[in-house]
Amino acid sequence: MAIPKVLGIETEYGVIARGVDLNPVTASSVLINAYAGRLDGAIGWDFEDEHPGADARGFAMDDAMAPEVETHLVNTVLTNGARYYVDHAHPEYSSPECRTVREALTYDRAGEEILRASMAAARTALPEGAEIVVYKNNSDGKGNSYGCHENYLVARETPFGAIAAWVTPHLVTRQVFCGAGKVGRESTEGAGESGGYQISQRADFFEEEIGLETTLKRPIVNTRDEPHADPARYRRLHVIVGDANMSEVATYLKLGTTALVLSMIEDGDYPADLVLAHPVAAIRAVSHDPSLRATVMRSDGRTLRALELQRSLWAAAVAHVERRGSAALGEADTAETLERWDAVLTGLETDPAGEAHAVDWVAKRRILEGYAERHGLGPRDARRKAIDLQYHDLRPGSSLAARAGLEVLAKPADVEAAVTDPPTSTRAYFRGRCLAKWPREIVAANWDSIVFDVGTEPLRRVPMMEPLKGTAADVAALLDEAESPAALVAALGGVVRASSFRPTN
Repeated sequence: MAIPKVLGIETEYGVIARGVDLNPVTASSVLINAYAGRLDGAIGWDFEDEHPGADARGFAMDDAMAPEVETHLVNTVLTNGARYYVDHAHPEYSSPECRTVREALTYDRAGEEILRASMAAARTALPEGAEIVVYKNNSDGKGNSYGCHENYLVARETPFGAIAAWVTPHLVTRQVFCGAGKVGRESTEGAGESGGYQISQRADFFEEEIGLETTLKRPIVNTRDEPHADPARYRRLHVIVGDANMSEVATYLKLGTTALVLSMIEDGDYPADLVLAHPVAAIRAVSHDPSLRATVMRSDGRTLRALELQRSLWAAAVAHVERRGSAALGEADTAETLERWDAVLTGLETDPAGEAHAVDWVAKRRILEGYAERHGLGPRDARRKAIDLQYHDLRPGSSLAARAGLEVLAKPADVEAAVTDPPTSTRAYFRGRCLAKWPREIVAANWDSIVFDVGTEPLRRVPMMEPLKGTAADVAALLDEAESPAALVAALGGVVRASSFRPTN
């Protein structure tokens, strides 16, 4: 039976330093340090349980280690349970674990607000007139792409081969409603093309069907086997194929539809005739055709359009929910996901322009076409790419997405609270509450443990291997009553173990 879905989003942001000579790594570090400096103690990241070389196909790259950029640059944990750090020359915000799609959307939006606050804080540390500008996009237009990764908790008992084969058609075609839109191409068959418009920011950068890499020879299905939870019970599907969305509806659908598809796979309800013959070619073909007429080939040789494949998945999801219920995703999220999924597919089929309130690539294209018509832009005019980039600008007065009429789902008060407070529905609550209450006594933290200094040797590590334990219902009273980390550790008793962790700096 499909297990309850725990989900989250990791977003790498684009950065540009203006009025000051800073490379991207330094600019990202300035940005995060400026924000972390406002906090009561910055908590370091604990790499002890990270195994980036573990592969879900059953082997490990023994010489693989956590990337140097992660271990030696700015890396902190926030009181909302999120991780905020420099990754591959970009500031990355990794949201806390969330139990619902609506919650995950809210914490993704909180990440945007944290980046905006970081820009404001960094401005005070830079020379007058200088600033660091942040973009929620996926490509610098010079052949480099940075990710927006999703994470989903799935059952270990489900064979990874089945997950890979059956989630791929969805990942290839869901871009019709969650693609962020892009001017030009950067794939090998279209490298350097400045004209034209496509659906996805990321599609051009995928070269393999399946693999462990995330920066070179990117695969549609990533095989990194690092559950950050009990490995005997869980997998974490690390999805690297998605775009960073400005549309809240697109973010909601990206998460909700993928969680439902994974639930279908776990329960054996997936329509097996949708397996694709050539996924890499298909993901690019779909992206390169905003008319939505491009077809993809199934393993049996038959073809269908991306919208048709998505409609088949929607119908299968409806039947799955009728048969199995809504426990995996929750009743409210399941109902809203199916309703919005149906609506956006119908809209894209009948009147794509009418989906500008929900679909980023449609909203961006409307802005581009309007500007081009008013100013007589040719297909290769450099201003097209400037508009593309400005759509993703996080500065409130500069963002074109903010003026695009996109539907808002997350309540402003909830987003404001999520900047500092953790979700109550997962172990992120325990992590965030501890960080807020005892920032000076926590030596380090990661997704599945916290290391405390209780005033005596050795350090104490509290493991958190169950993502749905450590919730407000589980530990709020305990945390309220504990006067110190030592008291908390004593109350937790046999759960706690000695830690050999030592800070690296």
